[in-house]
Amino acid sequence: MADSSFDIVSKVDHQEVDNAVNQAAKEISQRYDFKGVGASVTLAGDTITMAANSAERVKAVLDVLQSKLIKRGISLKAVDTGDGEPKPSGKEYRLVGTLKEGLSQENAKKITKLVREEGPKGVKTQITGDEVRVTSKSRDELQEVITLLKGAEDIDAALQFTNYR
Repeated sequence: MADSSFDIVSKVDHQEVDNAVNQAAKEISQRYDFKGVGASVTLAGDTITMAANSAERVKAVLDVLQSKLIKRGISLKAVDTGDGEPKPSGKEYRLVGTLKEGLSQENAKKITKLVREEGPKGVKTQITGDEVRVTSKSRDELQEVITLLKGAEDIDAALQFTNYR
């Protein structure tokens, strides 16, 4: 019997991110507590820019955006806001978040190490570019690996499991 396998990837659905940003912008324009504070959220390429006239308002904009991303099924690990502190820019405060796609070498190594140490014994991992391929003779072992990785706290990437065969 042939080996079963799946790929571990970190991809972002850009259409869903665009929809979440548009929903957040609409809510910000309509909410009373954002009136007159110059609050905005925009998406340009892989960069999300949040702005307002105070640091607290920018954090509130970030909170609205995060709730919209979660509702649309996008992991918050996919958006990197640095330290999360708004920076003053002229008369307003800004917070810039970038979308992270693809597994970094560091995260790919963490995943393979975790699978080797804590996963079932018959499972093999292989890093190819920005993905990790996991193979095993048993599909049950592959399911165990998926469960293990979903519970992993120290991996700083939004993981998806594709090409399950």
